[in-house]
Amino acid sequence: MGDVIDTSRWVVFYPIYINSKKTLAEGRRINASLGVENPNYVEIRDCCNYLKLPCLEEPHKAYSRDFMQRGRVRVQLKREDGSLVNPAVPTRKALMLKVAELVPKHQGRAKKQQETSSSSGTSATSGGKGKSGKKKK
Repeated sequence: MGDVIDTSRWVVFYPIYINSKKTLAEGRRINASLGVENPNYVEIRDCCNYLKLPCLEEPHKAYSRDFMQRGRVRVQLKREDGSLVNPAVPTRKALMLKVAELVPKHQGRAKKQQETSSSSGTSATSGGKGKSGKKKK
């Protein structure tokens, strides 16, 4: 019974906080130029694991301003005694900036980018078929 961890004091991290496609009013918390395009909670969880921060994913939780955006991650920044878990990530804002820096390097995201770049390269050449203007009589 002593193994139960109280996660209520952990920081809540929604993907929308670092989404460069969202506005500040929609919930983005960092500069859009530092943000990431459409991150998800799995990528955030993996980045927290990489930073050696204890985290708990909550896939069924939704962001209050955009309830279609599913998933969030709870992250422990400080231990019970108040000491930092990872000194490189002292605050919630620092966590958002570190994760936004790491998400583009995520292996799942790298695969997606390779698939889209290879499929867009083949469809760029249409072979000259299709309408190209008015027909002459």
